[in-house]
Amino acid sequence: MLLVHQHIQATKLLEIMNLSLLTCLLLLSSYQLTFLIISCNANQIDNLNKLIKSRKSANPPRADLWDGSNVADDQFSPVYVGLQDGLKEADKIGSLPGKPQGVNFDQYAGYVTVDQKAGRALFYYFVESPQDSSTKPLLLWLNGGPGCSSLGYGAMEEIGPFRVNNDRKTLFRNDYAWNNVANVIFLESPAGVGFSYSYTTSDYGDVGDKRTAEDSYKFLVNWLERFPQYKTRDFFITGESYAGHYVPQLASTILLNNKVTKQTKINLKGIAIGNAWIDDSTGELGIYDYVWTHSMNSDETNAGIHKYCDFSSGNFSSACDKYRSQVEEELGNVDIYNIYAPPCKTSEPTKSLSKSSIDDFDPCSDNYVKTYLNLKEVQAALHAKPTEWSACGGVGWTDSPTTILPTIKQLIASGISLWIYSGDTDGRVPVTSSRYAINTFKLPLQTPWRAWYSNGQVGGYVAGYKGLTFTTIRGAGHMVPSYQPQRSLTFISSFLQGKLPPSS
Repeated sequence: MLLVHQHIQATKLLEIMNLSLLTCLLLLSSYQLTFLIISCNANQIDNLNKLIKSRKSANPPRADLWDGSNVADDQFSPVYVGLQDGLKEADKIGSLPGKPQGVNFDQYAGYVTVDQKAGRALFYYFVESPQDSSTKPLLLWLNGGPGCSSLGYGAMEEIGPFRVNNDRKTLFRNDYAWNNVANVIFLESPAGVGFSYSYTTSDYGDVGDKRTAEDSYKFLVNWLERFPQYKTRDFFITGESYAGHYVPQLASTILLNNKVTKQTKINLKGIAIGNAWIDDSTGELGIYDYVWTHSMNSDETNAGIHKYCDFSSGNFSSACDKYRSQVEEELGNVDIYNIYAPPCKTSEPTKSLSKSSIDDFDPCSDNYVKTYLNLKEVQAALHAKPTEWSACGGVGWTDSPTTILPTIKQLIASGISLWIYSGDTDGRVPVTSSRYAINTFKLPLQTPWRAWYSNGQVGGYVAGYKGLTFTTIRGAGHMVPSYQPQRSLTFISSFLQGKLPPSS
């Protein structure tokens, strides 16, 4: 029996090793059956653009509004919970290859099954706080895309305890990691992203907002069984970009299930979404106004955009399309995700490792992370199945509401803490888009717009509305903590404490 079991496990491992290639081939061969194909070689910068463009394709993703408020008590269906005995200990990371000296916190990584029948499992990386981990809150981080990795981006380039050196095999410490103030989970979701997988290959071509929220909720219920000491801990969800969908939808799912579940109730206290895509119409208008106000296109082009483009309906005339194309031509070759950042130039000589600094984000970090996470010894240390890891998975995206504003409105009414933050050098989901979206709520202003400070400098600006806080982070691009790690730590510390960032 043992030999049979080992043979089955070996067969499954071989399936996973070829998973990325198989997924891409299946998706490409069934293009007409899926609405949006996320390329296996794409990155976080590409995927949101593809989703927005797909709205006007022959087979757009379903745009049903997210609404679970009509689920009654008698419709409750228990969430699958697998046996978790011994899995926490098995997930503990002994030592990450290339780690720096002085690591003083526990780390865990592994899989949580969310659908036993389909064989669908999500990969997580969890870092506890070095100080007072038993009293600090629990925080979940989600990257967007859709279909991009919270391990590769969130953990390795933004808020995690380590960054990857340019030798692609050693790590250096992030002094401003968010596990200084919370115990942090990074979740690769949905299946098909990063190390997360399914034995049912059709899962990769039939996923969208709805299943992503459902599976993330199932993950949390099971994870809390594996780590029961966190069951009653204050819980927060944060994320960026298309996580402007993920985070509110997961929060809504948690609050709904907390009302009807006879299982673990999750102690959700608040959410924070950064440079978040939450509404197509205000989002697109905000992009064009941001570009113009930052001297990146002409007065004539901006006037044409406002005259001919109807963002509220999404019906664009040929004249509108002409001016939209002019915007792209006038922009030139800039990184729209941080309009002042240098590009990655892989042909340039590698910098000395002694110059690696958490305050100087390397634009080639994507390349370093990809190589590091594909090292056999790193995958073994993370308890990951042997996989050709990539930052964004080959998944089809079948459902995506054009707006999340009604969901956010429900969350405001629920009483949880809700923050929207915006790095002010991002041109793709800019501060203007966030402000236009927030203004649709017409919320009473409780704390007027003011500067906030970090390390004696203006870290950004903040305004407090009834039920919602909006804050900017000065000098930060789309991935806020990559470019302004200290300011992002100041901001998130205030959020977790339930108070506005410091006024001096």
